[in-house]
Amino acid sequence: MPRPRKRKRLGQKPSYNEFGPKGVPNSELITLSLEEYETIKLIDQKDLTQEECAKKMNVARTTVQRIYSNARKKVAEAIINGKTLIIEDVDYSVNQK
Repeated sequence: MPRPRKRKRLGQKPSYNEFGPKGVPNSELITLSLEEYETIKLIDQKDLTQEECAKKMNVARTTVQRIYSNARKKVAEAIINGKTLIIEDVDYSVNQK
């Protein structure tokens, strides 16, 4: 029996949730979860370490490392191969700060 999913603490939802190549109708979709979005935001935009990111998200550093690696691969796939990136809701709690 798998362990229950731990609820991750995330910041606010993104203002935009779909990104894709201009002028390419019906491009293939790649789904980025909110937790993957949050790790990209905290590590790449806010310049936090994986450990600092893990503390903010209330998860282990190894979990952040796995989420971040998956997120980077998805973003690279979308950019390099002209696919549409969709950010979708998953089980999470939003910080009230």
